[in-house]
Amino acid sequence: MKFVILVGKALTLGAWLLMFFNLVQPFEGDIAIILYILLAVTVLMHLFQVAIFHTLFKRYLSLKASDYLQVFAFGAFSLLTYRQKVLDQDPSQQG
Repeated sequence: MKFVILVGKALTLGAWLLMFFNLVQPFEGDIAIILYILLAVTVLMHLFQVAIFHTLFKRYLSLKASDYLQVFAFGAFSLLTYRQKVLDQDPSQQG
């Protein structure tokens, strides 16, 4: 599972870099427009995941700004990492 999370984070980082590169040096044609839309959707989706993260994990872990930044940057892959931390703390929650 750790390998899948690591690969997912790497792919997510690549997607972020591609979308931000498009802001600096736009691609030709419709690809640029698609990447602008994808960036907006990604930002909204990751903000929603940060809200979910805060709601679900604040009572189980002491959260720092870097934790929120991790979830914003890597989305569901970071959520899986923090889920595993909670399960490692309290084995009775595994199910």
